[in-house]
Amino acid sequence: MDTPLIDPFARPINYLRVSVTDRCDFRCVYCMSENMTFLPKKELLTLEELDRMCSSFVRLGVEKLRITGGEPLVRRDIMTFFRSMTRHLDAGALKELTLTTNGSQLSRFADDLYAAGVRRVNVSLDTLNEKKFADVTRWGRLPQVLRGIDAAQAAGLRVKINAVALKGFNEDELFSITEWCASRDIDLTWIEVMPMGDIGNEDRIGQYWKLDDLRARLGEHYTLTDLPERTGGPARYVRLEETGQKIGFITPLTHNFCESCNRVRLTCTGELFMCLGQEDNADLRAPLRNHPRDDGPLEDAIRAAIARKPKGHDFDYSRQSVDGRVSRHMSHTGG
Repeated sequence: MDTPLIDPFARPINYLRVSVTDRCDFRCVYCMSENMTFLPKKELLTLEELDRMCSSFVRLGVEKLRITGGEPLVRRDIMTFFRSMTRHLDAGALKELTLTTNGSQLSRFADDLYAAGVRRVNVSLDTLNEKKFADVTRWGRLPQVLRGIDAAQAAGLRVKINAVALKGFNEDELFSITEWCASRDIDLTWIEVMPMGDIGNEDRIGQYWKLDDLRARLGEHYTLTDLPERTGGPARYVRLEETGQKIGFITPLTHNFCESCNRVRLTCTGELFMCLGQEDNADLRAPLRNHPRDDGPLEDAIRAAIARKPKGHDFDYSRQSVDGRVSRHMSHTGG
Protein backbone atom coordinates (compact mmCIF):
# COMPACT_ATOMS: atom_id res chain seq x y z
CA MET A 1 0.00 0.00 0.00
CA ASP A 2 1.58 3.26 -1.13
CA THR A 3 -0.85 5.74 0.40
CA PRO A 4 -4.19 5.16 2.16
CA LEU A 5 -7.53 5.97 0.59
CA ILE A 6 -8.46 9.53 1.58
CA ASP A 7 -11.50 11.27 0.13
CA PRO A 8 -11.69 14.99 -0.84
CA PHE A 9 -12.93 15.88 2.65
CA ALA A 10 -9.95 14.27 4.42
CA ARG A 11 -11.96 11.23 5.53
CA PRO A 12 -9.97 7.97 5.49
CA ILE A 13 -11.87 5.20 3.71
CA ASN A 14 -11.19 1.96 5.56
CA TYR A 15 -14.57 0.20 5.44
CA LEU A 16 -16.02 -1.62 2.42
CA ARG A 17 -19.52 -3.03 2.23
CA VAL A 18 -19.89 -5.63 -0.51
CA SER A 19 -23.15 -6.88 -1.94
CA VAL A 20 -22.48 -10.41 -3.18
CA THR A 21 -25.96 -10.86 -4.67
CA ASP A 22 -29.08 -8.84 -5.37
CA ARG A 23 -31.24 -11.89 -4.70
CA CYS A 24 -33.08 -12.50 -1.46
CA ASP A 25 -35.49 -15.09 -0.08
CA PHE A 26 -37.59 -12.29 1.49
CA ARG A 27 -39.40 -9.36 -0.15
CA CYS A 28 -39.45 -6.78 2.66
CA VAL A 29 -41.96 -4.05 1.91
CA TYR A 30 -39.49 -1.17 2.43
CA CYS A 31 -36.74 -2.81 0.38
CA MET A 32 -38.20 -4.58 -2.66
CA SER A 33 -41.29 -4.88 -4.74
CA GLU A 34 -42.91 -8.30 -4.51
CA ASN A 35 -42.20 -9.20 -8.13
CA MET A 36 -38.53 -8.37 -8.54
CA THR A 37 -36.49 -8.82 -11.70
CA PHE A 38 -33.02 -9.87 -10.65
CA LEU A 39 -29.79 -9.45 -12.54
CA PRO A 40 -28.60 -12.08 -15.02
CA LYS A 41 -25.88 -14.21 -13.45
CA LYS A 42 -23.37 -13.23 -16.16
CA GLU A 43 -23.47 -9.65 -14.87
CA LEU A 44 -22.48 -10.66 -11.36
CA LEU A 45 -18.90 -10.76 -10.24
CA THR A 46 -17.76 -14.33 -9.78
CA LEU A 47 -16.57 -15.41 -6.35
CA GLU A 48 -13.01 -15.29 -7.66
CA GLU A 49 -13.57 -11.74 -8.94
CA LEU A 50 -15.04 -10.72 -5.59
CA ASP A 51 -11.92 -12.09 -3.92
CA ARG A 52 -9.65 -10.10 -6.23
CA MET A 53 -11.73 -6.96 -5.84
CA CYS A 54 -11.85 -7.11 -2.04
CA SER A 55 -8.17 -8.02 -1.83
CA SER A 56 -7.33 -4.88 -3.80
CA PHE A 57 -9.29 -2.77 -1.33
CA VAL A 58 -7.50 -4.47 1.58
CA ARG A 59 -4.14 -3.65 -0.01
CA LEU A 60 -5.29 -0.02 -0.22
CA GLY A 61 -6.07 0.15 3.49
CA VAL A 62 -9.59 -1.22 3.97
CA GLU A 63 -9.65 -2.85 7.40
CA LYS A 64 -13.33 -3.76 7.76
CA LEU A 65 -15.27 -5.82 5.25
CA ARG A 66 -19.03 -6.31 5.59
CA ILE A 67 -20.75 -8.78 3.29
CA THR A 68 -24.32 -7.89 2.35
CA GLY A 69 -26.95 -8.53 -0.31
CA GLY A 70 -29.80 -9.08 -1.04
CA GLU A 71 -29.32 -11.99 1.30
CA PRO A 72 -25.64 -12.94 1.11
CA LEU A 73 -26.11 -16.48 2.36
CA VAL A 74 -28.36 -17.46 -0.57
CA ARG A 75 -25.45 -17.02 -3.00
CA ARG A 76 -24.26 -20.42 -4.10
CA ASP A 77 -20.90 -21.49 -2.57
CA ILE A 78 -20.62 -18.20 -0.69
CA MET A 79 -18.61 -19.85 2.09
CA THR A 80 -15.80 -20.30 -0.44
CA PHE A 81 -15.53 -16.52 -0.55
CA PHE A 82 -15.64 -16.13 3.24
CA ARG A 83 -12.90 -18.72 3.64
CA SER A 84 -10.76 -16.95 1.03
CA MET A 85 -11.01 -13.70 3.02
CA THR A 86 -9.73 -15.46 6.15
CA ARG A 87 -6.17 -15.10 4.87
CA HIS A 88 -6.40 -11.31 5.22
CA LEU A 89 -7.57 -11.70 8.82
CA ASP A 90 -4.71 -14.10 9.54
CA ALA A 91 -2.23 -11.64 8.01
CA GLY A 92 -3.58 -8.79 10.15
CA ALA A 93 -4.41 -6.58 7.18
CA LEU A 94 -8.15 -7.06 7.68
CA LYS A 95 -9.37 -6.28 11.18
CA GLU A 96 -12.93 -7.49 10.81
CA LEU A 97 -14.98 -9.67 8.46
CA THR A 98 -18.70 -9.57 9.12
CA LEU A 99 -22.07 -9.69 7.42
CA THR A 100 -25.62 -8.39 7.44
CA THR A 101 -28.26 -11.07 6.98
CA ASN A 102 -31.97 -11.65 7.30
CA GLY A 103 -31.14 -14.68 9.44
CA SER A 104 -32.98 -17.21 7.29
CA GLN A 105 -29.84 -19.24 6.53
CA LEU A 106 -27.91 -18.73 9.76
CA SER A 107 -28.80 -22.13 11.20
CA ARG A 108 -26.99 -23.68 8.20
CA PHE A 109 -23.92 -21.47 8.14
CA ALA A 110 -23.26 -20.12 11.65
CA ASP A 111 -20.51 -22.62 12.51
CA ASP A 112 -18.82 -22.20 9.12
CA LEU A 113 -18.92 -18.41 9.43
CA TYR A 114 -17.23 -18.57 12.82
CA ALA A 115 -14.59 -20.93 11.45
CA ALA A 116 -13.89 -18.43 8.64
CA GLY A 117 -13.15 -15.69 11.16
CA VAL A 118 -16.51 -13.93 11.36
CA ARG A 119 -17.23 -12.82 14.93
CA ARG A 120 -20.23 -10.50 14.54
CA VAL A 121 -23.38 -10.60 12.46
CA ASN A 122 -26.17 -8.06 12.02
CA VAL A 123 -29.61 -9.62 11.67
CA SER A 124 -32.44 -7.58 10.16
CA LEU A 125 -35.54 -8.13 12.31
CA ASP A 126 -38.36 -5.60 12.50
CA THR A 127 -40.95 -7.45 14.58
CA LEU A 128 -41.31 -10.38 16.97
CA ASN A 129 -44.91 -10.96 15.91
CA GLU A 130 -45.10 -13.95 13.58
CA LYS A 131 -47.98 -12.66 11.48
CA LYS A 132 -46.54 -9.15 11.18
CA PHE A 133 -43.18 -10.65 10.26
CA ALA A 134 -44.80 -12.60 7.42
CA ASP A 135 -46.56 -9.43 6.30
CA VAL A 136 -43.49 -7.16 6.29
CA THR A 137 -41.16 -9.72 4.68
CA ARG A 138 -43.91 -11.11 2.40
CA TRP A 139 -42.09 -14.45 2.10
CA GLY A 140 -40.28 -14.79 5.44
CA ARG A 141 -41.06 -16.97 8.45
CA LEU A 142 -40.11 -15.76 11.93
CA PRO A 143 -39.36 -19.16 13.54
CA GLN A 144 -36.71 -19.83 10.90
CA VAL A 145 -34.98 -16.54 11.73
CA LEU A 146 -35.16 -17.13 15.48
CA ARG A 147 -33.56 -20.55 15.00
CA GLY A 148 -30.83 -18.84 13.01
CA ILE A 149 -30.18 -16.36 15.82
CA ASP A 150 -29.99 -19.25 18.30
CA ALA A 151 -27.47 -21.01 16.05
CA ALA A 152 -25.38 -17.87 15.65
CA GLN A 153 -25.14 -17.33 19.39
CA ALA A 154 -24.37 -21.01 19.98
CA ALA A 155 -21.54 -20.77 17.43
CA GLY A 156 -20.02 -17.84 19.33
CA LEU A 157 -21.12 -15.06 17.02
CA ARG A 158 -22.08 -11.73 18.54
CA VAL A 159 -25.52 -10.78 17.20
CA LYS A 160 -26.90 -7.30 16.67
CA ILE A 161 -30.47 -6.71 15.60
CA ASN A 162 -31.17 -4.06 12.97
CA ALA A 163 -34.80 -2.94 13.10
CA VAL A 164 -36.31 -0.52 10.60
CA ALA A 165 -38.65 1.89 12.41
CA LEU A 166 -42.00 1.69 10.62
CA LYS A 167 -44.84 3.93 11.69
CA GLY A 168 -48.01 2.05 12.50
CA PHE A 169 -46.20 -1.27 12.21
CA ASN A 170 -43.70 -1.81 15.02
CA GLU A 171 -44.31 1.26 17.20
CA ASP A 172 -46.22 -0.91 19.66
CA GLU A 173 -43.26 -3.32 19.90
CA LEU A 174 -40.65 -0.76 20.92
CA PHE A 175 -40.42 -2.02 24.47
CA SER A 176 -41.02 -5.72 23.79
CA ILE A 177 -38.22 -5.80 21.19
CA THR A 178 -35.95 -3.90 23.58
CA GLU A 179 -36.62 -6.32 26.43
CA TRP A 180 -36.23 -9.37 24.19
CA CYS A 181 -32.83 -8.15 23.02
CA ALA A 182 -31.79 -7.42 26.61
CA SER A 183 -32.80 -10.92 27.68
CA ARG A 184 -30.62 -12.41 24.93
CA ASP A 185 -27.63 -10.06 25.45
CA ILE A 186 -28.17 -8.72 21.95
CA ASP A 187 -27.50 -5.13 20.91
CA LEU A 188 -30.18 -3.30 18.96
CA THR A 189 -30.05 -0.58 16.32
CA TRP A 190 -33.07 1.27 14.98
CA ILE A 191 -32.94 2.60 11.40
CA GLU A 192 -35.04 5.23 9.69
CA VAL A 193 -36.62 3.97 6.47
CA MET A 194 -34.74 5.33 3.45
CA PRO A 195 -36.16 6.44 0.07
CA MET A 196 -34.55 3.87 -2.19
CA GLY A 197 -36.13 2.15 -5.18
CA ASP A 198 -39.65 1.45 -6.36
CA ILE A 199 -41.45 -0.65 -3.75
CA GLY A 200 -44.78 -0.90 -5.51
CA ASN A 201 -47.81 0.34 -3.62
CA GLU A 202 -46.02 1.00 -0.33
CA ASP A 203 -46.05 4.58 0.96
CA ARG A 204 -42.63 5.91 1.99
CA ILE A 205 -43.97 8.84 3.98
CA GLY A 206 -46.59 6.66 5.63
CA GLN A 207 -43.82 4.26 6.71
CA TYR A 208 -41.56 6.98 8.14
CA TRP A 209 -41.18 6.95 11.94
CA LYS A 210 -38.84 9.68 13.12
CA LEU A 211 -36.22 8.30 15.49
CA ASP A 212 -36.30 11.42 17.66
CA ASP A 213 -39.80 10.29 18.61
CA LEU A 214 -38.68 6.69 19.16
CA ARG A 215 -35.83 7.82 21.40
CA ALA A 216 -38.14 10.09 23.40
CA ARG A 217 -40.45 7.15 24.03
CA LEU A 218 -37.54 5.03 25.21
CA GLY A 219 -36.56 7.86 27.54
CA GLU A 220 -39.95 7.69 29.22
CA HIS A 221 -39.24 4.14 30.41
CA TYR A 222 -35.45 3.94 30.69
CA THR A 223 -32.52 6.09 31.72
CA LEU A 224 -30.58 6.81 28.51
CA THR A 225 -26.88 7.65 28.67
CA ASP A 226 -25.28 8.93 25.47
CA LEU A 227 -22.17 6.99 24.53
CA PRO A 228 -19.16 8.62 22.88
CA GLU A 229 -18.59 5.58 20.69
CA ARG A 230 -17.90 6.52 17.07
CA THR A 231 -16.93 4.03 14.38
CA GLY A 232 -17.08 6.39 11.42
CA GLY A 233 -20.48 4.92 10.71
CA PRO A 234 -23.99 6.28 10.88
CA ALA A 235 -25.10 4.97 14.26
CA ARG A 236 -25.22 7.02 17.44
CA TYR A 237 -25.46 5.00 20.63
CA VAL A 238 -27.01 5.15 24.07
CA ARG A 239 -26.87 2.77 27.01
CA LEU A 240 -30.06 1.82 28.83
CA GLU A 241 -28.99 1.95 32.45
CA GLU A 242 -31.72 -0.40 33.62
CA THR A 243 -30.69 -3.21 31.26
CA GLY A 244 -27.08 -2.29 30.45
CA GLN A 245 -27.68 -2.84 26.74
CA LYS A 246 -26.52 -0.64 23.88
CA ILE A 247 -29.10 0.90 21.55
CA GLY A 248 -28.09 2.51 18.26
CA PHE A 249 -29.93 5.02 16.10
CA ILE A 250 -29.26 5.38 12.38
CA THR A 251 -30.88 8.61 11.26
CA PRO A 252 -30.09 9.47 7.63
CA LEU A 253 -33.12 11.76 7.47
CA THR A 254 -33.42 13.59 10.78
CA HIS A 255 -29.69 13.83 11.55
CA ASN A 256 -27.21 13.62 8.72
CA PHE A 257 -24.23 11.46 9.75
CA CYS A 258 -22.01 12.09 6.76
CA GLU A 259 -19.24 14.14 8.36
CA SER A 260 -17.41 11.04 9.60
CA CYS A 261 -18.29 8.61 6.79
CA ASN A 262 -15.48 6.11 6.30
CA ARG A 263 -17.16 3.69 3.90
CA VAL A 264 -17.98 2.89 0.31
CA ARG A 265 -20.26 0.22 -1.16
CA LEU A 266 -19.51 -2.29 -3.89
CA THR A 267 -22.39 -3.90 -5.75
CA CYS A 268 -22.49 -7.48 -6.97
CA THR A 269 -21.90 -6.17 -10.51
CA GLY A 270 -18.76 -4.25 -9.61
CA GLU A 271 -20.20 -0.74 -9.30
CA LEU A 272 -18.70 1.30 -6.50
CA PHE A 273 -21.10 3.72 -4.84
CA MET A 274 -19.20 6.35 -2.91
CA CYS A 275 -22.40 7.46 -1.12
CA LEU A 276 -25.52 5.44 -0.32
CA GLY A 277 -27.75 8.42 -1.05
CA GLN A 278 -26.24 9.52 -4.36
CA GLU A 279 -26.47 8.02 -7.84
CA ASP A 280 -22.83 8.61 -8.81
CA ASN A 281 -20.85 5.39 -9.10
CA ALA A 282 -17.69 3.99 -10.63
CA ASP A 283 -17.44 0.91 -12.82
CA LEU A 284 -14.77 -1.33 -11.32
CA ARG A 285 -15.80 -4.45 -13.23
CA ALA A 286 -14.30 -3.17 -16.48
CA PRO A 287 -10.73 -2.65 -15.20
CA LEU A 288 -11.02 -5.90 -13.24
CA ARG A 289 -11.99 -7.97 -16.30
CA ASN A 290 -9.95 -6.05 -18.88
CA HIS A 291 -6.73 -6.63 -16.94
CA PRO A 292 -6.97 -10.14 -15.49
CA ARG A 293 -3.30 -10.30 -14.47
CA ASP A 294 -2.67 -6.71 -13.46
CA ASP A 295 -4.38 -5.07 -10.49
CA GLY A 296 -2.82 -1.69 -11.23
CA PRO A 297 -5.68 -0.37 -13.41
CA LEU A 298 -8.23 -1.59 -10.85
CA GLU A 299 -6.45 0.16 -8.01
CA ASP A 300 -6.16 3.33 -10.10
CA ALA A 301 -9.92 3.18 -10.71
CA ILE A 302 -10.57 2.74 -6.99
CA ARG A 303 -8.47 5.78 -6.15
CA ALA A 304 -10.18 7.84 -8.83
CA ALA A 305 -13.57 6.86 -7.43
CA ILE A 306 -12.64 7.80 -3.87
CA ALA A 307 -11.55 11.19 -5.20
CA ARG A 308 -15.21 11.74 -6.24
CA LYS A 309 -16.77 10.81 -2.90
CA PRO A 310 -19.31 13.55 -2.07
CA LYS A 311 -19.62 15.36 1.23
CA GLY A 312 -23.00 13.79 1.97
CA HIS A 313 -26.43 12.67 0.82
CA ASP A 314 -29.68 14.57 0.42
CA PHE A 315 -32.38 12.31 1.89
CA ASP A 316 -35.29 14.49 3.02
CA TYR A 317 -38.92 13.82 3.98
CA SER A 318 -39.51 17.23 5.54
CA ARG A 319 -41.67 18.58 2.70
CA GLN A 320 -43.99 15.53 2.72
CA SER A 321 -42.40 14.29 -0.46
CA VAL A 322 -39.64 11.74 -0.89
CA ASP A 323 -36.84 14.14 -1.79
CA GLY A 324 -33.38 12.76 -2.36
CA ARG A 325 -34.81 9.45 -3.60
CA VAL A 326 -32.41 7.16 -5.44
CA SER A 327 -33.78 4.86 -8.11
CA ARG A 328 -31.94 1.65 -7.21
CA HIS A 329 -33.21 -0.76 -4.59
CA MET A 330 -31.31 -1.19 -1.35
CA SER A 331 -30.69 -4.82 -2.33
CA HIS A 332 -28.74 -3.60 -5.37
CA THR A 333 -26.37 -1.39 -3.39
CA GLY A 334 -26.13 -3.66 -0.37
CA GLY A 335 -28.06 -3.46 2.87
